[in-house]
Amino acid sequence: REALEEANARVEIEDLYTVYSIPNISQVYMMFRAKLLDPDVSPGTESLEVKLVTEDEIPWDELAFRSTKEALEDFLQRRT
Repeated sequence: REALEEANARVEIEDLYTVYSIPNISQVYMMFRAKLLDPDVSPGTESLEVKLVTEDEIPWDELAFRSTKEALEDFLQRRT
């Protein structure tokens, strides 16, 4: 749902990757691994810019959420 809302991205969910609990703001984030079905992505109603990037092009300092950064770092570390 978020991939479609944020990036007009059609994805096929593969599995649950990780869960982050952030008690001080009473939120739980569930991160899933998914396959991108179509590379044609564009900004949704809550996004200003959307683009596909290589690992070397990830704009680490521009990621909006710490949980996203941590999940990406963990994924890339485990992958190699």
